[in-house]
Amino acid sequence: MAKKIVVPVEDRNGLQARLSEHFGRAPYFVIVEMDENGEVSSLRTISNYNEHFGGRGYAHDNILREKPDVLIVYGMGPRGLDSMAAAGVTVLRAEGNTVQEVLSAYKDNKLEMLSEGCHQSRRCH
Repeated sequence: MAKKIVVPVEDRNGLQARLSEHFGRAPYFVIVEMDENGEVSSLRTISNYNEHFGGRGYAHDNILREKPDVLIVYGMGPRGLDSMAAAGVTVLRAEGNTVQEVLSAYKDNKLEMLSEGCHQSRRCH
């Protein structure tokens, strides 16, 4: 089954983009669509336009508009984690430093579910 995966990142370098330490404070999100064979069929980067970046709303609400199946993060706040769970989005803990590394770990079933949200705004992982 094809999957839409979102990864919070620090830059716009596609598969080589560096992961952001915290979901809501990521400047960008890479949105990857993987086909039934686990290959990347499309990739795009969008800016985070939540309240941390002069926009409106919360990052989790903005990302849910993209209708992801999976979110791969180092960490995120409990409100965001609860929103993703309520929407049926699988949230996995990132293992790796780039989008390519976490996608590889995802394809190999090496990522664990993120079970608890951070209660601090930075460096909670």
